[in-house]
Amino acid sequence: MSTPKYDLVMLIDDNELDNFVNKKMIEVESFAGATTIHPSAVSALEYLKKNEGAPELIPGLIFLDIMMPEMDGFGFLDAFDKLADAVKAKSKIVMLSTSDSFKDLNRANQNKHVKRFLNKPLSAQVLSALNI
Repeated sequence: MSTPKYDLVMLIDDNELDNFVNKKMIEVESFAGATTIHPSAVSALEYLKKNEGAPELIPGLIFLDIMMPEMDGFGFLDAFDKLADAVKAKSKIVMLSTSDSFKDLNRANQNKHVKRFLNKPLSAQVLSALNI
């Protein structure tokens, strides 16, 4: 078994099936030592705020869905920008979407915290090529 690229990965998506598929792909590919799932941007932000002082609980990579009720992926990015510097320095964000909207892609690419914009679901090929 290969060494995971990340100790902890976070999935933020309101779609249970997407979370299930993406978590399985992360496990099968040994991409992360552990995966935490948040069905909303709000619960993910609460988790990150609560664990600001515990670096081992901060994910190295966050897969963030765009389209979610209550707070969308872009709302999450605005709130993420206000978190502690230690969290922002450790967590790299990859936006996941089924959207093929150039507006979403451009908006994501203009955000300093977003490292990549990928289509759902994750695949073995995408995970092996993801080097951020």
